[in-house]
Amino acid sequence: MTKSLLLLLPSLMLAGCSNAGNEALVFSDRSLEPCGEKPNCVSTIETRPDFNLSVFRLNRQGQNNWEAIQHIALSLPGASLGEQREHYIRVECRSKIFGFVDDFEVRLNGEELIVRSESRTGYSDFGVNRERADLFRTRLADAKYLKN
Repeated sequence: MTKSLLLLLPSLMLAGCSNAGNEALVFSDRSLEPCGEKPNCVSTIETRPDFNLSVFRLNRQGQNNWEAIQHIALSLPGASLGEQREHYIRVECRSKIFGFVDDFEVRLNGEELIVRSESRTGYSDFGVNRERADLFRTRLADAKYLKN
């Protein structure tokens, strides 16, 4: 019995360390970092046209409704909370078919939102991150949180 247990123990330890299918990884706040070279990221701090998102400028109502802005971010398709701190949220957006995870980060910075959306895996995102950011902008505008 003890030999069986000794043989089984390493297998259980390896299975516990496996991350296959488990997206519960530790991610740092990358909202202030530029995108890499792969075309699977967009950001408001980027200056390169293929990666750049226009500024999200908040009106007074938007500046005073950070909690509601977080709820809008969490209402995006496939969204779940990844991390939340004062004036920062990371939303994990999972694709319907393959279950790929993208990180959608929003940081409140005075009257602006810093927005960054990046795929965790793959080379190209086929424009999904830009579409997500555009949907977020539309929903913020519908809530009357953006300056005209």
